[in-house]
Amino acid sequence: MGIDGLRSYPPSPWSLRGRMHVSVWAVPLASVPAVPSAVRPFRLFGRAFIGTAWVDYQPGGDLSYRELLSAVLTRDGWRPRVTITHIWVDSVASRDGGRELWGIPKDLASFSLSGTAASALTPDGAIASARLSGRGLPPRLPVGFRVLQDLAGRLVTTPVRSTARYGPARVAWTIAPDGPLRFLAGRRPLLSFVAADFRMRFGTAQRVVV
Repeated sequence: MGIDGLRSYPPSPWSLRGRMHVSVWAVPLASVPAVPSAVRPFRLFGRAFIGTAWVDYQPGGDLSYRELLSAVLTRDGWRPRVTITHIWVDSVASRDGGRELWGIPKDLASFSLSGTAASALTPDGAIASARLSGRGLPPRLPVGFRVLQDLAGRLVTTPVRSTARYGPARVAWTIAPDGPLRFLAGRRPLLSFVAADFRMRFGTAQRVVV
């Protein structure tokens, strides 16, 4: 919230645009961060799947900022969901809006992010860094999914729809072994890709509660 209770962030939904580098990891179930008790990580052969992303939200959307996130592929019954467990941004408006609208546990960090390199750190130390490569290829493709989070003791699902030019990428991660993403330290992702020139609609005018 801003001064006198005024929100410092746009109302839902947010229209965002930019570029992101995404990596997908397979990790043992014992290494998976905690998710809401009513949902379960999706598992295959004793492993769960985690997605990480460096995101540059660029001018032209409702907000412009940088982001590093880690999310677990979960299921609500048999419905696939994405649950964000760790996320940092360099925008107070994004932090407050993510927490208050959708239960996304955003914290603040300092970023260096370009098309070829990325790093994020907090006053407590480094989180991660990476070397980036890859470019989006035609055509522009649509993608949709739902984010499932705990918001003040209730589960809320938030629809996300986007289009982007996708392409294979190389993301060479260096993750602080004593940092908040230490469950990925020393591991290699299964695959990485870039979503170039994405256009995203995050949320709806009215939250969907399950």
